[in-house]
Order: sequence, then C-alpha cells, then structure tokens
Amino acid sequence: MSRTRTALLAAMALVAGATGTAFAVVPGDAGAAAVPCTVDYQVQNQWDTGFTASVKVTNNGAAKSSWAVKWSYAGNQKVTSGWNAKVTQSGANVTAANESYNGTLATGGSATFGFQGTYSGSNAVPATFTLDGVTCNVDSGGPTDPPDPTDPPPGNRVDNPYDGAKVYVNPEWSEKAAAEPGGSRIANQPTGVWLDRTAAINGVNGGMGLRDHLDEALRQKGSGELVVQLVIYNLPGRDCAALASNGELGPTEIDKYKTDYIDPIKAILADSKYASLRIVTTVEIDSLPNLVTNVSPRATATPNCDVMKANGNYVKGVGYALNKLGDVPNVYNYVDAGHHGWLGWDDNFGPSADLFKQAATAEGATVADVHGFIANTANYSALKEDHFSIGDNVAGKSVRESKWVSWNRYVDELSYAQALRDQLVSIGFDSGIGMLIDTSRNGWGGANRPTGPGATTSVDTYVDGGRYDRRFNTGNWCNQSGAGLGERPQASPEPGIDAYVWMKPPGESDGASEVIDNDEGKGFDRMCDPTYTGNPRNDNNMSGALPDAPISGHWFSAQFQELMKNAYPPLS
Repeated sequence: MSRTRTALLAAMALVAGATGTAFAVVPGDAGAAAVPCTVDYQVQNQWDTGFTASVKVTNNGAAKSSWAVKWSYAGNQKVTSGWNAKVTQSGANVTAANESYNGTLATGGSATFGFQGTYSGSNAVPATFTLDGVTCNVDSGGPTDPPDPTDPPPGNRVDNPYDGAKVYVNPEWSEKAAAEPGGSRIANQPTGVWLDRTAAINGVNGGMGLRDHLDEALRQKGSGELVVQLVIYNLPGRDCAALASNGELGPTEIDKYKTDYIDPIKAILADSKYASLRIVTTVEIDSLPNLVTNVSPRATATPNCDVMKANGNYVKGVGYALNKLGDVPNVYNYVDAGHHGWLGWDDNFGPSADLFKQAATAEGATVADVHGFIANTANYSALKEDHFSIGDNVAGKSVRESKWVSWNRYVDELSYAQALRDQLVSIGFDSGIGMLIDTSRNGWGGANRPTGPGATTSVDTYVDGGRYDRRFNTGNWCNQSGAGLGERPQASPEPGIDAYVWMKPPGESDGASEVIDNDEGKGFDRMCDPTYTGNPRNDNNMSGALPDAPISGHWFSAQFQELMKNAYPPLS
C-alpha cells in the first residue's frame, strides 16, 4: 500500500460520498508533459455534517516563488479552518494560497495542505482546479484495465498522522498513573497499547482487548482526528538477546505468528467501524537490530540471535506484519530502529538500514508499506545533548574517543533519527517517511541535570560532566536509576520527526530484578539485577537497574515515582 496516492483511476473518482474517499485530478500518461499541474484532492474523513480533506498540488511548469490553488464547490461546502495554506472562501469559490514557509514550488515540486469543512446533503468533489489561473485537467484517458478487485481500497493516509490529531489515552494506564501520588499530572498523556502476546488481542485477565481500545478510541475521537498507538510485539524467538522480554512463541513458530497473531489483528483493524481512526503500529521492537549486533562473529553474539538470523523468522515476521497491516488504509506502520547507542556506530548503521529494507520487502511487503521508523522505543537515550557534540575536540582528542561515546557517530537520539531517515531514503524508502522518537523515559532531569559542559581537563571529564544521560553505559536498558520523563508527546517537533511519543507507558517494568515465575514466557535477565557487573554489550559496566522490579510490563510504582521526580521538562 503506497503512502500517498498521487494518481487514482478515473473509475474510482465517484466514491466521494463515503468516509475515507479520494479523488485525483491527474494528467494522462501520454500528455503528461503538456499538463501544467497535477492536483490530488482527498477527503480524509467525513461525518454527518463535516469533513477533512488533503490537497496535494504538483507544479509541472516553471518554478514559482508563490502559488494559489482555486476551486469551486457545486454544493454548500464551507471551509472552517486550514493548515499549511491560507484557505479562504467567497461563496462557492475557494482559494488556498501558500504560507510564508512553503511558497517555493520548483518544477516537478509539490506542496500539500489540508482543511476542515462543513456540508449537508452531498459532498461532491470539485470538478476543476487551477494553479495560478491555469487549469489542472481531469484525465479522461489513463489505464484501460479495470481495477483489480483483490487490491485494497484507495488509502486515506495523511503525510503525518499526528498532525492535527489527538492521541489515544489508554484508560487502563491512566487509572494506574492517577492512583499514584502526583500521578494525575500526567495521567492524561497518550501512551502505546502493547499487544505483547496473542491473548492481548482479546484482553488478558479481564482487561481491555484490541476492540475495547478501538471502541474507546472512537469515543475519545469525537468529531476530530485521533491516533491510536499499537505495539506489535510477539515474534517467534522474541528478543533473542534479552531474556526479560522473551515471548510465548518458539523460534520456529512463524506460521503461528501469522495465523494466530497478525491475521486476527488485521481483521479487527480492517473493520469499517474503525476506518475513521488513524492507527499507528510500532512493529516488533528490538528484533531486527539484534540480527546486526548480536550475531556471530561479534563478541556480543548470543546463540538465540544466531538461530533467528539463520532461520530468517524475524525478517519473515516483520515483512508479513508490514504486508498485512499495510493493506488497511488507515494503518500507519513504523518499524523499530533501535537507538543511537545500539546502531550508531559505522559498522552497525548502514547494515541496519539494509536489513530494514530486506524485511520491508519480505513476505509480500514493499517499502510503501512502511510509513516511518521509531527510535528509542522503551529506552533511555537522551533526546538532545546540548553540552557536547560529535565534532568537539578537547585536550587533543575528539569527543568520539571518550569512553562514553566510544567512537559512535551520534551523541543523542534526535541526530541519530534524522541521519537514519536520510540513510533509509537513500536506499529506496519513500522520501516522505517520518521518524518517531520515544521520549517516555529519556528526560534525565532532577537535581543532577548538568547546566553546562564538563571540565576540559580531558575529553572524558568534558563529556561526563556535561552529559544529560547518566547511565553507566548506553547499552543499559532495564529500569534505569535516575531516569526521568522526557518531552511530552507532540506532533512535528523537528524536521523529519513525525512526533515525540510515549510508546512505552511510564511505570511499566522492563524486567524483573530477580527470578519470578510467570505464565507469560518472560525470563530473568541479569541486566535487570542492580548487582550485575555487566557483559560485552555494555562494556562490562554495572547494570544501573532499580531494585525490586516486577516482570516486564507489570506496574512498578517505584520506577513511576522516579520518572516523575526526574522529569525534564519538569512537571508542574
């Protein structure tokens, strides 16, 4: 499923009366060079009295420093608000003029804007559009073959699902947060819903299942836009290098993953009842990165990761999930991309991007099934390190030579995510892909937050004295002492970043501090033991984990209080 449809068959153009409808005004293949512009008008969502629409204009003529798109409505549609353009209306006539920041329109370049409107009766799509007074014609020709009935319907995806939308607040997490002293300050924040085993689809121990969450999302949505965030997390042989989050499926149970887990999720998400929701999926965290860093002949290799690389079931599982879920027009797939302290080194960065593409083209998936990637999921890497940069030199040494950076190319998640996005586009992913960054636990505030760079006596004192991230090593990942809530969830915070999100619900444990019997398939990982002195994956440093933690996914009150205490920006 492509991320945006810049051309739709003329035979599909008359479906404008239904939710998620789309209409395109496109030039014919034979005469494309002679047509001065292309307009793609899509009704994104529609309800009894209103609708939202997205318009993409492509300039095939001379470059422009300003532009205006105009059309007329045949019915009583009225524009009430717009974004990315100054949208005004006089009678039936609508004008959308560029904003100051998007007036440049090169030859072959495009601009996209959107608006919300009201209507009654029918909501017919305008027949004619002009760009600076020149008509963008409807194509009466085009392909002669009828649409393939097995193809999914035209997508109604927007460029960034978070723009102009609320994000779903999980009532189960919200209730736990509100019950904590001081927790009401963040209990209304949106967090991810983790489908971490097959039983979670229907609900575990009387809890909410997937349909329950989607029904509640419709209630929260009202007449606006709403994003629901789901974590798809149940691969066979899951988390081959971290015992705390092992799953229910054995290394060879790929067919069970497909038929018992992904297929039922797709069936629910494809229910037309939920077509008005924007459903964001975070696909299989920590899986693909393990196939780069934790396999032979690396010193960090584990036998379980070698097995998963050899049988290919991580790649197959991710590809299958992308293919099936990508067929649902209102689903936005984001693939997990580790974090800078895992994949930021030269010998990890490029190979990881290549592996992501391999998975995105496996099991019938294409790169068009990927709307973006997510960094730092359930991790602690600082969003921005303000007091040192990768290009700094101190006492005759580069910051890259410090023990903390250890020759990494990146010092924080924002620089890593933006660079990874560029790398992924360069190898064939859509140029419109966006990145998410999980900021649920990377604030590193509190009394110990540095206010300036460290002493310049050595590169280590310089980096260690100025860094926000106070872990012993960037490889530490379990219930970190001193961590705090990070930036609150927000849309489009930086170029290339679709949103900061709290995909990991604050207060849910990463893993148990000691062996705890359970029926969830979750083991004991020494990285969750505060007395553990480390392994090659964290350069043999202490684990930095909090004591007395429950098994992964269970509520950990002490961690929740720690995160609030060390929040940055601070909680009011």
